[in-house]
Amino acid sequence: MIKLINVTKEYLKPTKSLIPFSNKGSIKAVDNISFSCSPSKIFTLLGPNGAGKTTTLRMIATILKPTSGEIKVCNNDVLDSPEIVRKKIGFLTGNTGLYDRLTPNEMIDYFARLNQIDEQKLFQNKLELFDLLEINEFKNQRIGTLSTGMKQKVSIARTIIHDPDVIIFDEPTSGLDILTAKNILELIKSCKEKGKTVIFSTHRMSEVRMLAEDLAIIHKGKMLFNNTFQHFISEYSEDFENEFLKLMEANN
Repeated sequence: MIKLINVTKEYLKPTKSLIPFSNKGSIKAVDNISFSCSPSKIFTLLGPNGAGKTTTLRMIATILKPTSGEIKVCNNDVLDSPEIVRKKIGFLTGNTGLYDRLTPNEMIDYFARLNQIDEQKLFQNKLELFDLLEINEFKNQRIGTLSTGMKQKVSIARTIIHDPDVIIFDEPTSGLDILTAKNILELIKSCKEKGKTVIFSTHRMSEVRMLAEDLAIIHKGKMLFNNTFQHFISEYSEDFENEFLKLMEANN
């Protein structure tokens, strides 16, 4: 379970600027947003690049601190209990952050042991993930020699090797070929079927249609819609793409 209540993330503008007469003050990357994500559902956070999606997810993952508001993950406050929150989440970002000199086998073992996974559970989890993500064929190659898609698969395995209750996917298919992207979307579905709390950010309409149950639309840090995907379709139009663009234009 994830719950955000009136969350804002504000950055101060630099006091000195190379640009004459630049505006001083602050910038709100996320502006007073609230939503909740439940187990066994896929919560989709939709918005264009720069909308505030990644900032929101990083606050949930305790990487950034909210300026104001409250965030709870499995009833644990991200400010009061960040270490407990981190143990309960898997967070996949656009930056894989993998060690080029290690193999996928070594990489996954390393992160599993950081999370204090016992050897039997590590063996079973790795067996399942390597099969699902088709990592076995390159599991003993150096990560530095792998393709972008292969690295993304390893990054996903690293994210969920400890079987977290909450899984955060931030633009997980960005830059991937269509087959690899399809496998990753299937993995997201399987996480939901296992009763996980899944939050998934994207700017791709096709992925929303494929995965979204609960849907939030964010633009310029503000929440423009927060309900089910089916409610959006019934309230606005079956032409989801055009209605989304109209919503963006109306709030520019």
